[in-house]
Amino acid sequence: MIQDSFPKGLGDGVPIGLGYFSVSFAFGISAVAAGVPVWGAALISMTNVTSAGQFAGLGLIAAGAPLAEQALTQLIINLRYALMSLSLSQKLAPGIGVLERLIMAFVNTDEVFAVASAQKGMVGRRYFYGLMIAPYLGWSGGTILGAAAGAVLPEAVQSALGIAIYGMFLAIIIPPAKKLPAVRRVLLLAAGFSCIIAWTPLSRFIGSGFAIILSTLAAAGVGAWMYPREEEAADAG
Repeated sequence: MIQDSFPKGLGDGVPIGLGYFSVSFAFGISAVAAGVPVWGAALISMTNVTSAGQFAGLGLIAAGAPLAEQALTQLIINLRYALMSLSLSQKLAPGIGVLERLIMAFVNTDEVFAVASAQKGMVGRRYFYGLMIAPYLGWSGGTILGAAAGAVLPEAVQSALGIAIYGMFLAIIIPPAKKLPAVRRVLLLAAGFSCIIAWTPLSRFIGSGFAIILSTLAAAGVGAWMYPREEEAADAG
């Protein structure tokens, strides 16, 4: 069975696009507040389509972080996309070439990956192209409108709307943290490592970007060691 209906893909992507619009609107406002021109904010979203990576990169740009630190931070934050694309490639219908796979990988975000992976059987090119459209337009369009609004809105309003990104992050981490104790503990570990770096003399030697990298790697490493997914190995056997 191959799911290859363009209208169905388009319909499945609309809720994702609406969600992306609100978050990217906040990104556009934050980008302008950080000194990025409207066209620059639009270009970032149109060529990246990564919420956490873009917000982290924006903070590093505003702080004047070295290019190596910015690149390494993006590599760590966005590494999951490579893994998701490799996983999704096994579900794509036969006959989809390398160029088309690269185009699909460009908009293979967390939500797009989840919806495509949930389809019964394999996924065809028409369905996936339909699924991509609304998320991409929502992310790019929201950024453009947010950046344009940020250029004219009062600073107090910009700051209030900029809180939206924190709400998005909380919406991502709270549901799995409530269900899985291991996730909750790893989140607390990451926060603890970040506080140690920020509130000790280490902050003099470690920039904000490397602080994110070190906290992420340390918490993920401890979590993998303390809470291995043994049930998967049992199922495979």
